[in-house]
Amino acid sequence: MQHVFNWTREALLLPLEPGSAVIAFSSGAAVNGSPLSGGYAGAKATIRFIASYAAAESGRNALGIRFTSVLPQLTPETDLGASGVAAYATRQGVDIPAFLDRLGPALTPEQVGTAIVDIATGAADDRDAYLLTATGLSPVR
Repeated sequence: MQHVFNWTREALLLPLEPGSAVIAFSSGAAVNGSPLSGGYAGAKATIRFIASYAAAESGRNALGIRFTSVLPQLTPETDLGASGVAAYATRQGVDIPAFLDRLGPALTPEQVGTAIVDIATGAADDRDAYLLTATGLSPVR
């Protein structure tokens, strides 16, 4: 969280040029919880709030800087995600393939890259936060 706070603070104080985009990575755990991860979900929710507050400050001060957070779903495509998938499968008493069937299509690094480019270039709607799944970006309500 500290890195997001520090980068966001500097983006507002410098400030970045109007039209700039600051994208903070959070997690789907920010809205779905993460009962095996202690304070992880709360920390990720805080990242979402910091980006939202910064967006409001940018608007209030007519800075023209876009702030958003991206909340990717759990995916087995990264080492961290694979560990999480294995832990949640064990918790639910199912094997990993069964857990992944319930989870749905896996989010890939390529899909994340495309989504970030869409946000950075303005191709996505201007929202404070997005859930990111294999089906794409969807605004967090």
